[in-house]
Amino acid sequence: MKDNIDFDALAAFRQDLHRHPELGFEEHRTAAAVAARLRALGLEVTESIAETGIVGTLRGGQGPSVGLRADMDALAMSETSGRAYASEVPGRMHACGHDGHTAMLLGAAEVLAADPPAGTVHFIFQPAEEGRGGARRMVEDGLFEQFPCDHVFGLHNMPGIPCDRMAVVAGPQLASSDSWRVSFRGIGSHGAKPHQGRDAVTASGQFLAALQTIPGRVVDPLQPAIVSACAVSGGDMNALNVIPAEVQIGGTARAFSPEVRDQLETEIGRLAHGIAASMGVEADYTFIRRIPPVVNDAGATAIALAAAEEVSTGVDTGFPPSTAGDDFAFFSAEAPGAYVWLGNGPARDGALHHNPGYDFNDDALPTGVAFWVAVARKALGA
Repeated sequence: MKDNIDFDALAAFRQDLHRHPELGFEEHRTAAAVAARLRALGLEVTESIAETGIVGTLRGGQGPSVGLRADMDALAMSETSGRAYASEVPGRMHACGHDGHTAMLLGAAEVLAADPPAGTVHFIFQPAEEGRGGARRMVEDGLFEQFPCDHVFGLHNMPGIPCDRMAVVAGPQLASSDSWRVSFRGIGSHGAKPHQGRDAVTASGQFLAALQTIPGRVVDPLQPAIVSACAVSGGDMNALNVIPAEVQIGGTARAFSPEVRDQLETEIGRLAHGIAASMGVEADYTFIRRIPPVVNDAGATAIALAAAEEVSTGVDTGFPPSTAGDDFAFFSAEAPGAYVWLGNGPARDGALHHNPGYDFNDDALPTGVAFWVAVARKALGA
């Protein structure tokens, strides 16, 4: 395949995307570039799915269909990598490698278009993976009704794994990613006369201290679970003799199974309301379900593993799941799916995902393209 594709040109395309990062549902320049390249290959191109999403369809005759997904969006961060092609957009950067994901899937489209397998390949370029709900929006816009898939596959780069190696594992791969908010509402008072009010600050402190008893003492200790408080707001640092009437707390909850996800939703609320009642204040609680866990289907994983073993120098089948989230979960809820990891080489200067010094490693392009080609052919029975 190295004779069939110009990886220098593909790297240049990737670096151009890196220079011009766009946030979720704002990927207009990226989507236009993707659509143009797909049309140049002779594929059917459907634009504006979930605003900026693109699907390129390659029809190779009768047979099954497969969906291959790449995400396109960047993050609201300022880049410090110092690369010659660093972001030219203030406060925006590709800090998770979605520029590389997009380039690799386009490379695979080029290879497969030159020698189509029997069946249909849908190249899915998804907007807004980074927390803005792009996958859900594509599904709600009828993605799988318009482009039915017998299997769907996702891929993400992983620093710390060599560029010519992969990780493919059945079962849970990524955690659910949900948000929660609690507001403790009391009666404000003079800081010297707390007995004249109802102290929301002390209630919030007890809640924060007790929060880790949920994964530690309520959830089965053999089941992974994370509950983190990530924001606290109450009072005024210029009024340190005033006990505020309200304190707001927000955070995230992560789980690898629907049952534990449900349990976290229930128990955070139970704790908040229980402490509020004991302190004579009120609690308002909201749990916002954002992304389900990504759980690899056994059959789809077997296809992905066979493809990875064919194109890489080695495959880790015991790679641990990540407590990060990915809305690929909405795709794999519609068709049997597998989400795999591609090595991105050493973390340069310690720069991992979502770090201002991170950069996708172009040395990973050949293995990534080869995997997409192989998994498409194997999913279609070639």
